[in-house]
Amino acid sequence: MKTISSREFVANPDLYMGLAKEQDVRIRRGQRVYHLICEPLAPRQPVLEPDDDLRNSITGEELLKRIHAGLERKWAERRK
Repeated sequence: MKTISSREFVANPDLYMGLAKEQDVRIRRGQRVYHLICEPLAPRQPVLEPDDDLRNSITGEELLKRIHAGLERKWAERRK
């Protein structure tokens, strides 16, 4: 296990990232200590096909038209 300062890590990130693959590396910043973990990222999840909810959704323009129509109806009711 190796403990380094945050300045050392910033100065040589590649060195300590490689070292973290082989042994535990701790980064000390003030009174706190952080463990450096280097693992390969999991493969990205495939993009899902749109479901029925998305197919039935409306566009922004349609939403605005419906909002304006609803507001106009409310104003017309108030004027009566």
